Amino acid sequence: MYNNLLNVTEDQCICEMIKVNDSISALNYFSTNQTCQLYRSNSSTIYVEFYLNSTIIFLNQSSISILNILEYQPSTISSTPTAISSSTTSACNFFLNQTTYSVGTKPLAVAVADVNNDNKPDIIVANYGSNTVSVLLNAGNGTFSAQTTYPVGTNPYSVAVVDVNNDNKSDITVTNFGSSSVGVLRNVGSGTFSAPTNYTVDGNPLSVVVVDVNSDTKPDIIVANLASDTVGVLLNAGNGTFSAQTKYPVGIGPRSVAVVDVNSDNKPDIIVANFGSPYTVSVLLHC
Repeated sequence: MYNNLLNVTEDQCICEMIKVNDSISALNYFSTNQTCQLYRSNSSTIYVEFYLNSTIIFLNQSSISILNILEYQPSTISSTPTAISSSTTSACNFFLNQTTYSVGTKPLAVAVADVNNDNKPDIIVANYGSNTVSVLLNAGNGTFSAQTTYPVGTNPYSVAVVDVNNDNKSDITVTNFGSSSVGVLRNVGSGTFSAPTNYTVDGNPLSVVVVDVNSDTKPDIIVANLASDTVGVLLNAGNGTFSAQTKYPVGIGPRSVAVVDVNSDNKPDIIVANFGSPYTVSVLLHC
């Protein structure tokens, strides 16, 4: 059975479908006139007439059989659709149950990027409690290998994955909250990494961004220094090495940093969220 809903958005139609508890529920939404046909049935099979300029969404079924209809032949007894092809796809309510993978103690930050150039995104985790970074390579089909851990500084807090030495391999940059440093682990191939090169910054660095801020096509490091109420900028000196930080005062307790051109002058600016009272956001325009 079905009912028509008039003058509704697609999202409103989906909400109505989610309320249905029958074995099969589906909707057919026509954007041209904002009409929704909501289907529900406790049968094992239903036929839905589908138009090219509409959207059809299913819910609650274990599988969907999609038929390409050539013609619909009426009969005095019954009507049978004639199909030229079909396909079956498994369905779930948006996401499957979680799969968990062991990492280090107290993981705080995660980045997802292809680190071994196989066109599959891998997982990189900063483990605050064990002073390590974990790398979980993508094994295919959305599964991941067991972690490989790399020692870093004390209490790694934030991680970024960017090629810092222009060798077409993604490197790892991590802030070390407890040792007031930024560590750079260079990718030596096949998703493996060197020991970190550490650069001193101010106390308790939290957030890190790796992006070119001086237009030399080499990514630089920008870090929020919690204890000193500053942002540190470490310019890339070439070959993946960095100069000493230059500090810029910001608000109290900077925790998060972003780098974006906010005034359309083709130069990246720095935006910082300040955790402490009086609770501000700082914008540092590039001069």
